[in-house]
Amino acid sequence: MLTSKQRSTLRGIASAYETIFQIGKGGIQDTLIAQVNDALRARELIKLRVLDNCPYTAREAADEIAEKTESEVVQVIGSRFVLFKRNPKDPVVKF
Repeated sequence: MLTSKQRSTLRGIASAYETIFQIGKGGIQDTLIAQVNDALRARELIKLRVLDNCPYTAREAADEIAEKTESEVVQVIGSRFVLFKRNPKDPVVKF
């Protein structure tokens, strides 16, 4: 569980990040979950976007992907959201 200070730090870091995944009309499938898991392992912090034709809202998609990848939702703004998952062996983000 992230503290509000950690969440604030992560939001600041993520503001400079590019969106690396888009969720469209195909929704959330196993291949997307696997790719998000790999990206979280490598980067710890990723930004995703929900397209207009997606059956999910950004909050719904963030919650579902976070649950399936065992990560945490840092923030949801409009159609974009940020996920964080600590890599215990090789942490990238320092608090």
